[in-house]
Amino acid sequence: MGRSELRRRLEEEMARLPIVQYEFFPTDTLTFSPRVRHICETECPQYNTTWACPPAVGTVEECRARCLAYPQALLLVTMAEVEDAASLSCTLPTRAAHEEITRRVCGVFRSAAVPHMALSTESCAICPQCAWPEAPCRHPDRMFPCVESHGILVTDLAERFGLSFLAGPGLVTWYSLILYRPAGGGL
Repeated sequence: MGRSELRRRLEEEMARLPIVQYEFFPTDTLTFSPRVRHICETECPQYNTTWACPPAVGTVEECRARCLAYPQALLLVTMAEVEDAASLSCTLPTRAAHEEITRRVCGVFRSAAVPHMALSTESCAICPQCAWPEAPCRHPDRMFPCVESHGILVTDLAERFGLSFLAGPGLVTWYSLILYRPAGGGL
């Protein structure tokens, strides 16, 4: 499949979905920072509890190398109305819809046989109890590691593409990043 055909199929699928914004860009413009990982280690309750988060995803340097092995990226942004965007009990239930959107867009890459890797929101929530570290991930084909777990500054992406990271007290913004390797170069 040619690059323009892949982009056409992606945009057709995304037009059917409640995506607020999407952006195609080269992965070598991503900003990686060990500060993001420090926040994971010191502030996130998911740290060291799941395959989708550090330390299971590897070091920031390993994550950077894995991401840059894919020359192109597609940023997906959705928003959900919530009672209180500062409350995890209000925001987390809206995450499943965003993850399903990410899965549908990944399906276009999969059907086109385009190598890709998706990073998404927070931590994986597929299993009630993650197998980490005793056993391998039960659903590696469905699990999306967290964007921030890879040391990627999501706030930098939001600023670069004119998105408000904090959209307001009644809105939560969800981001996914699909990294891919199209045949014949960029998209």
